[in-house]
Amino acid sequence: MTFRSYLPFLSSYNIFMPVNISPEVSVPLAETFRLMGQPVRIQILLTIARQEACVCHIEAALGIRQAVISQHLMVLRDAGLVAASRDGRNIFYHLAKPGLYQAICQVAVVAGVAADDLAQFSRRPLPDCPCPRCNPGVDTQLSCQEIKRGKRSPSPLKKSLKP
Repeated sequence: MTFRSYLPFLSSYNIFMPVNISPEVSVPLAETFRLMGQPVRIQILLTIARQEACVCHIEAALGIRQAVISQHLMVLRDAGLVAASRDGRNIFYHLAKPGLYQAICQVAVVAGVAADDLAQFSRRPLPDCPCPRCNPGVDTQLSCQEIKRGKRSPSPLKKSLKP
């Protein structure tokens, strides 16, 4: 058989033809990968994968500004990948879908990333972190910002004096 006899077959062959995967399956997968496609978002997910953390802990762990972290957390929360719970004046974030951590670990194996490199994000306690999880004796009624400024307890309410 000559090369010319293969030409009709080759001209009808489309390497971009969708095969065996329906949009009902591929679209949610693609959307999840798109949402996790930012390196900062993967770092945030790894930081909260094993234990919940507040924004100030994530800030101390990653060295990224609080405003940037909050924006990424909002996207992850809106997508249903991250959930939040309040304890005193602090909001703690955790994975809404615990299987997400195993999925990230599997992708890391495929990408050739060592497990130790992933574990660095979940270190506890962090030396420069003011959060109640890293400093168990801290009053949970204080915000991380108040702790950073050196406040020790909530300010008492001023009582009005009656004449």
